[in-house]
Amino acid sequence: MAVSVRPLAIHFLAVSLASGSLASRADESRLRWHQDIAGGYRQLVDASSSLAEAATSYCAAPDNNRLSQVQHAWQAAFWSWQRVRFVDFGPIEHNSLAWQFQFWPDAKNLVASKVNHWLSQEGDLNSHSIAAASVAIQGFPALEYLLWDPRFQQTGQALPAERSCVLLTAISQHIVDNTDALASQWQAMAPFYESNERYTTATVQAAMTAIEVIRDRRLGAPMGLRGNDRRNPYQADAWRSETSLAAVRASLEGLQTLFLPGMNLELSMAGTPELQAKLTARFSETLANFDQLPDGMTALLAGEGYGKLQALYIDVELLEQLLTDDIATTLGIVRGFNASDGD
Repeated sequence: MAVSVRPLAIHFLAVSLASGSLASRADESRLRWHQDIAGGYRQLVDASSSLAEAATSYCAAPDNNRLSQVQHAWQAAFWSWQRVRFVDFGPIEHNSLAWQFQFWPDAKNLVASKVNHWLSQEGDLNSHSIAAASVAIQGFPALEYLLWDPRFQQTGQALPAERSCVLLTAISQHIVDNTDALASQWQAMAPFYESNERYTTATVQAAMTAIEVIRDRRLGAPMGLRGNDRRNPYQADAWRSETSLAAVRASLEGLQTLFLPGMNLELSMAGTPELQAKLTARFSETLANFDQLPDGMTALLAGEGYGKLQALYIDVELLEQLLTDDIATTLGIVRGFNASDGD
């Protein structure tokens, strides 16, 4: 379901004018953040379009090579989403778009039940019907289920079954519709975002929340560090495709490329070059530690590699402490409330 851009653009402009004339010179950090995030959204549009094209091509003439192309396209699009996932304000809030892209955490395995429910029905199945359905069927996890779930692959509904292919292409197109709307709405928001100081706070808080979610939910929960001592790879996102750690890396890389440059401008204006250097180094060191890790977590959770996960967890914790305790305190920014509690 494509979301109308014009009403949101009018809303953003009206609120800006109501709060006073637009600033003659936008804050440099917000200008950089808006441009970088816009680039991330454009990348998501391109990757999602490639995914939809690959799905259509596969279903038109199914073979193992085309199926592999769909899987690779899914990974590219999913990681593009991870890179911009930290942005939890603005148009992503409209119509629960974040949940439409990724329904997670999924403690009750609703993705599986919703996919199987839709496959068992006989009614119309297209991007319009998906747009009116549950968020559990609308995004990347539902596609991941169709492409990788081991139990599903043993059923008669496994790809390239006709209705499964229809569902694959319908969900892919719905994601394209949402990415197009999201990118357009973010661009329309530029004057409002760049001229309002509260978006400096919102952007820093979004990064703080994203890193905390990585530490506590995306790493800590499957490692058994949240609530109980049991290690459970099924609590990670993207466990079916065994790309949980690759997804975390994409999120941190997105913060490094889309958030850090604007943050460094903010710290430069605050006269704190030492914090700039520390934050830049901390991002680089944390990302470098992924080089020796697999894409998934399951093998590390089950074997001696658990120590590598512990080291990564500490890296993320140090990054979170630097941003939340040192940098945010210096800038007078208070940790915000995370209403989604993990997504």
